[in-house]
Amino acid sequence: MPVVGLGAGGHAKVVIEILRAVGGYELIGLLDPRQELWGSNLLGVPVLGDDALLSDQYDTGMRHAFIGLGSGQDTRPRQRLYEHAVAAGFTVVTAVHPGASVSSSVVAGRGLTVMAGAVINADCRLGDNVVVNSGAVVEHDCVLGAHAHVASGARLAGGVDLGAGAHVGLGASVNQRIRIGAGAVVGSGAVVVRDVDPGVVVVGVPARVLRSVEGS
Repeated sequence: MPVVGLGAGGHAKVVIEILRAVGGYELIGLLDPRQELWGSNLLGVPVLGDDALLSDQYDTGMRHAFIGLGSGQDTRPRQRLYEHAVAAGFTVVTAVHPGASVSSSVVAGRGLTVMAGAVINADCRLGDNVVVNSGAVVEHDCVLGAHAHVASGARLAGGVDLGAGAHVGLGASVNQRIRIGAGAVVGSGAVVVRDVDPGVVVVGVPARVLRSVEGS
């Protein structure tokens, strides 16, 4: 299946390697707004130009894309890129590393990305464009809203509800049945023991509100 990537940074490298490990994909090229990357390649995949070329790729018959932009703490740029691809007529492919463990009872939307060593257990529901990064654990009955990101080594206990666009940082832990509001950010290493309101940043052990998310 021919596929074009949106983004040519470190996250794109990981997704490229996942798609190669899964097999069945022909990596045609990458689109990235950084002009200094045009004409270069990333793990052997050429950087063709910026996102304006997406319509040209569609005109050649391309219909599948992957999101090669990571989210850091701010998931909104990745969401915008996903929505741009969908609006242009593309299906965003799912990329699940063969070294991840994903229960057969998981229900997921389009564009799910699951890195090596991640675990997603029984009866979880994941929205479109969710990222579960390397070594993260999403326990049974969790609900992850569209565009949410669970960073490397983070752990969600059973029944956690992670709102759309929320981010759980590197190595953070969320206790069972906790609700993390839409667009909230859980800082690296935090331990969340009570619900988190939408659009705030929480840090520490136990996690406490630091500030509102910028631009929210």
